[in-house]
Amino acid sequence: MKKIIVLILTLLFVLPVTSVSVVKICSAVVTDDLPASFSWHDINGTDYTTPIRDQSPAPTCETFAFCAALETKMQYQLKEIYNPDLSENHLFFYAGGSIQRGGVNLINAANYLIDHGVPDEGCYPDPHRDFDYPFESLPGWENRTVKITEWGWVDHNITSIKQALIQHGPLIICISVWEDFMWYLGGVYHHRWGPHVGGHVVTIVGYNDSQQCWIVKNSWGTKWGEDGWFHMSYDADLIAEWNGKGTGVMYIEGIYGNLKPNVPIVHLETLLYYHTYLFGRGIPTLFKKLPIQKAAARILGPLTVQVTAENTNSVEFFIDDVSQSVDTEAPFSWQLQTTQGLHTLKVKATNDHNNSSIDIVDIYLIT
Repeated sequence: MKKIIVLILTLLFVLPVTSVSVVKICSAVVTDDLPASFSWHDINGTDYTTPIRDQSPAPTCETFAFCAALETKMQYQLKEIYNPDLSENHLFFYAGGSIQRGGVNLINAANYLIDHGVPDEGCYPDPHRDFDYPFESLPGWENRTVKITEWGWVDHNITSIKQALIQHGPLIICISVWEDFMWYLGGVYHHRWGPHVGGHVVTIVGYNDSQQCWIVKNSWGTKWGEDGWFHMSYDADLIAEWNGKGTGVMYIEGIYGNLKPNVPIVHLETLLYYHTYLFGRGIPTLFKKLPIQKAAARILGPLTVQVTAENTNSVEFFIDDVSQSVDTEAPFSWQLQTTQGLHTLKVKATNDHNNSSIDIVDIYLIT
């Protein structure tokens, strides 16, 4: 049975697609041959999922769910584990999202993936801000995108969802959130207590009949739940319809484009959001309600900014979009120098092909 499933998956993901398909409703057809468990964590011993991300403090869950599904499908299609990292923020803002308005239209985001696609994180990294701001991806992002040919709704029943997981890959789902979900630590989640607090969008990657649950990837970082994951009961009341316009369970299909661009991969290693740095030593920020930008790294005393970079021959450091220094030798670093107050630190990595990628973080210099 497992070999048959893998053969079906290979045909579905690898055969070329020559035209854009219409939106469809995916319904259950066969019910007898479904395995008792299935997960994109383990396809013949290979985990095709990518690391847990953290959307906080912005309500950008929709695009994190889309990118989680896309990244898994990208690795499966290439049969390579390389942990692609797509730009959730690009998809969010370019598809018309707004932090102030609380999210992005799921249908608009899915259609944007058909019409334009989403580039890698190096084109538009997440600055972890809880407000709208001017945005623009790196020039040339259009050549670094992953697109889809089709999306559709999956019927809201267990069999259809299982079949769609096997046939199409991870699914984007809308769920209702109660207060007890915020405090989930592990096991199979059932709503037991607390008021309804809103909606959320996550990614189903598998199921397990023995536990009667879905295996779900969240976007609240690795400190929540089971290292960022959770198991959700086969409880139809948890999966919510989307604004009366869809079942609340969406598949995407037909990925193509620049799945593995030859660009630098750069990361600000020293400075982390929601961290405070005391003379170079970083600790999680304790007092988050001070009148300082919520996720900005807070810095007291001197600090050496360290960068990890791959496929890179130079790194340029910027404060508030003004160039400060260029380092052409790894390990790339810079002694932070700026005035007291709130600033944006950006690093731009460049390689031999004149391709570039960026990473950014907001900082608050105390002294």
